[in-house]
Amino acid sequence: MVYRGKRLVSCHCFFLLTAKFYWILTLMQRTHGQEYAHSIRLDGDIILGGLFPVHAKGDRGVPCGELKKEKGIHRLEAMLYAVDQINKDPDLLANITLGVRILDTCSRDTYALEQSLTFVQALIEKDGSDVKCANGDPPIFAKPDKISGVIGAAASSVSIMVANILRLFKIPQISYASTAPELSDNTRYDFFSRVVPPDSYQAQAMVDIVTALGWNYVSTLASEGNYGESGVEAFTQISREIGGVCIAQSLKIPREPRPGEFEKIIKRLLETPNARAVIMFANEDDIRRILEAAKKANQSGHFLWIGSDSWGSKISPVQQQEEIAEGAVTILPKRTSIDGFDRYFRSRTLANNRRNVWFAEFWEENFGCKLGSHGKRNSNIKKCTGLERIARDSAYEQEGKVQFVIDAVYSMAYALHNMHKDLCPGYIGLCPRMNTIDGKELLSYIRAVNFNGSAGTPVVFNENGDAPGRYDIFQYQITNKSTEYKVIGQWTNQLHLNMYIQTTTLTISMSLSASVSLGMLYMPKVYIIIFHPEQNVQKRKRSFKAVVTAATMQSKLSQKGNDRPNGEVKTELCESLETNSKSSVDFSMVKSGSTS
Repeated sequence: MVYRGKRLVSCHCFFLLTAKFYWILTLMQRTHGQEYAHSIRLDGDIILGGLFPVHAKGDRGVPCGELKKEKGIHRLEAMLYAVDQINKDPDLLANITLGVRILDTCSRDTYALEQSLTFVQALIEKDGSDVKCANGDPPIFAKPDKISGVIGAAASSVSIMVANILRLFKIPQISYASTAPELSDNTRYDFFSRVVPPDSYQAQAMVDIVTALGWNYVSTLASEGNYGESGVEAFTQISREIGGVCIAQSLKIPREPRPGEFEKIIKRLLETPNARAVIMFANEDDIRRILEAAKKANQSGHFLWIGSDSWGSKISPVQQQEEIAEGAVTILPKRTSIDGFDRYFRSRTLANNRRNVWFAEFWEENFGCKLGSHGKRNSNIKKCTGLERIARDSAYEQEGKVQFVIDAVYSMAYALHNMHKDLCPGYIGLCPRMNTIDGKELLSYIRAVNFNGSAGTPVVFNENGDAPGRYDIFQYQITNKSTEYKVIGQWTNQLHLNMYIQTTTLTISMSLSASVSLGMLYMPKVYIIIFHPEQNVQKRKRSFKAVVTAATMQSKLSQKGNDRPNGEVKTELCESLETNSKSSVDFSMVKSGSTS
């Protein structure tokens, strides 16, 4: 067998594989033909792997679909930008060059698993004792790159799949976007860390928002999978422990929705008309299709959406359905646009960015043109001149996770820098002790980093490898026919609402006057003290571990939901609230709050 590229065997021969890794190498061989055509490789003294959703999922058995310009190209370019900056920094990893090996996950966990096996090739021992070449000489194996750490992945389901392989080979992994609470389990994902907070923090923030708005009767909606289901589990558990919030229905969007599925979900939500608030942990595409179904059902102004960070401040889910989305309150990890990356990315051209194997495809998509006869677009499209410029000849806005990609790369770099100081004091370049980097040792340095990230905020990890929870709270508002996501508050361990809140036909499902309900928006504690003094007791503090455990376990509530369509669950308390809700208070285009 002759392998070309990094796994070159100098003769036609067969070799026996150890049974332990036979299945892994079988997958490697299956994906070998596409390996180099679909990866970015830059040489260096220390090689970091990268996993990015450059393409969407493919249809009908095809692994990869359309290009993701922002989530894919912006993010992987952010890794390249960060590596460039580190390699130019005389005070960080001096005389040591970082290299990269970036792969496309195609937004699919199984495909990402196959691709990520590239990262462990150098660590798999091959039994060459029975190998015989045609001329009797022993074969010569060119060793593949040794990957010291991995940046990624994006989707939690992908990170979970990849983490299970990387931990076997003790390769540390830092994600820039995976937020599922399950990944906080340090006994199962001990080599996984992330620069974004887990959804258990986000769920707490969403419960605080619901409580501050005075809503006691809500429905939840989750995309099937780790992100959606874990997020809703965490929200449900926290709301139970705090009390005062009842879940009317808990619905689930299937991975492969059938025609009419979203219309059915809207009908189910309308079965509990007083539970107008809908807590959403859903992916971007599911959010868009839910809003489309609500629009088709002529329910503009009925639902009060509370969206997780997968909605955040994105334009695509609300395009052409602005009225349905108006008033939605969404959450997003606190972030900042990185000016240096903007300058870098705007300067990228076909001539100066040949290292990115997907950049030509991005160029065609971004400028709506075709690159010669080999271009992927049809022949009726105009030809690219190569003189087009990003942000001048096309719209450009920095993707929201760019900051976190940069912070993830710098976390790895600072860990390696500190490791080098301890293991190679006074040594120029890599010393023998770091020629082969011990993954477990590197992990301890990763967990100990503490530096100011690209946004100026501290980058630190707790014992589970999680970043602290810092969120901006947005509301999608329409003013004079213009739309915007307006920052209405922040959450850092507790909620701070500090901007005007626009409420269109807002309904509070409880027996209260309009003035009292509006007062509850900012003074829920005062309301409890005056009207329900018996509830004015200190809540039991929950440990973070308890929240994570609650979010990842299969609760009795979700088991009951399996017996109902879409996983819908009702409790006797919720049914009582639904039937006994005495009145609802409408506010028409009310703005309230302080202007701090």
